Amino acid sequence: MTNENNAVSLETLFTEARTQNGFLPEPVSEEQLKALYDLFKWGPTSANCSPARVVFVTSAEAKARLIPLLAVGNQAKSQDAPVNAIIAYDLEFYEKLPFLFPHADARSWFVGNPAFAEEAAFRNSSLQGAYLILAARSLGLDCGPMSGFNAEGVNKEFFPDGKVKANFICNIGHGDPTKVHPRLPRLPFEEACEVL
Repeated sequence: MTNENNAVSLETLFTEARTQNGFLPEPVSEEQLKALYDLFKWGPTSANCSPARVVFVTSAEAKARLIPLLAVGNQAKSQDAPVNAIIAYDLEFYEKLPFLFPHADARSWFVGNPAFAEEAAFRNSSLQGAYLILAARSLGLDCGPMSGFNAEGVNKEFFPDGKVKANFICNIGHGDPTKVHPRLPRLPFEEACEVL
């Protein structure tokens, strides 16, 4: 990859990418969502546990179930987004470990230890949610991740069996540049990092 291509990639993924607060009326197809999953699924998780489960809310009926459960400030932009991705985590992810991590009995690490399993599921689904955002950006889509929602309500509405819990929500589509807030600062290296 040339330095010029590398700079464009870094801009697409990080330095020029923005959190979206509004979306253009351009659809996102199911094929695009499958391509998104087929990319972000390769991101690393501990013991390849892959606990993330994603509900892509796209229909008017599904949005009618989700939008009232969002914080008021998140409702309009989520209604406008072609896709609202509920990134969740499977509390029984370890049942897939014999397939996902066959070279050790990783399932036994979590069976009978629900607190440890939930900690691993939450941490690794958060990683997978970040990979989803990077994958979406690399595919030409924009994202608006958020945590302002009624988690208990979302869990009851979309995961009623109690085996999966919502982590965060990410709106996906083609961002409306007129609704992007000014770029906010980030902490400098010296305040955020330490080298020992």
